[in-house]
Amino acid sequence: VQLQASGGGLVQAGGSLRLSCAASGFTFSTYIMSWFRRASGKEREFVASIRWSASSTYYADSVKGRFTISRDNAKNTVYLQMNSLKSEDTAVYSCAAAPHSRPNEYSYWGQGTQVTVSS
Repeated sequence: VQLQASGGGLVQAGGSLRLSCAASGFTFSTYIMSWFRRASGKEREFVASIRWSASSTYYADSVKGRFTISRDNAKNTVYLQMNSLKSEDTAVYSCAAAPHSRPNEYSYWGQGTQVTVSS
């Protein structure tokens, strides 16, 4: 099983980035896919999640209206479009997968990609 996150980098405040997470080794379409982030010295926090059909998405209040999660089940990939970035969005972003039957039990985690927003 592998979750490979990419797309992070350095961006100015107000800018945009698109993260990708390519999955392999499990039946991607049967899993809820989520993004989490961990800023330096802080606890990991939930960012967004999407169900298999992409009909249901959920966002942390801190990113609602700025971030959009999407998925392509044919490509086994989940995306996070991040717009209007703020310095407080600086963190390591990781993707995770949870089976729909146990939505709060994340079975698989990716290694993370660094996002740095300069003010």
